[in-house]
Amino acid sequence: MSLFLGKIHYWLFNKILWFENLEEEIISVAKSEGLDIEGVKAEIEAKYGAKLENKNLEEIIDTDNIHGWLQDRIHRAEGRMAAWTRFMIQNDKMSTLEKVYIDQAKEAAEEVKSERAIENAVDIYNSMNDYILDGMPCDNVNQVLESDVDAVKWVRRICVHRELWEEEGVNVDVFYNLRGLWIKEFVSDLNSDFEYKELGEKEYIISKKA
Repeated sequence: MSLFLGKIHYWLFNKILWFENLEEEIISVAKSEGLDIEGVKAEIEAKYGAKLENKNLEEIIDTDNIHGWLQDRIHRAEGRMAAWTRFMIQNDKMSTLEKVYIDQAKEAAEEVKSERAIENAVDIYNSMNDYILDGMPCDNVNQVLESDVDAVKWVRRICVHRELWEEEGVNVDVFYNLRGLWIKEFVSDLNSDFEYKELGEKEYIISKKA
């Protein structure tokens, strides 16, 4: 079965798992703060399904429809995230939600640093993309405009998130703001000589500090 699977499929699978870990952390924090999560958890999972089983990719993927299976799992994971975000906002827990994203960015940076040294902007950008979900690779969401050891600048060509988030009654800007916090913390923790900036609504840069 593994003959059907390539490196990119495991890469996407790991990104989904990380996104689901973020979801679990939000649920855990919500519960610890005394929120009644059981009803909403059942409602969300009835709509989007439960998170992935604790099994290897080759044990659970539909090898007759690899692309479709991965795309569906991304859709489900993001749908649940949008629904949990709405729940947290409705309970005035936006600052709590922001802290979860920031803490998870620190954890991701530590994971990367434990494996290798990250010394330039290209490595930071590539490491970031090992974690964040932006649809399928064929969606070509981001277009790199500049890329060298000191800076990577890119533009977001399309948005693959709006429909899901707005279906849950959450402005997609909430998603981008939370992810922006994650990226900013991730870059800073990964290599403090670099920083992440939003140059405009759809243009971003990771660059060496002046």
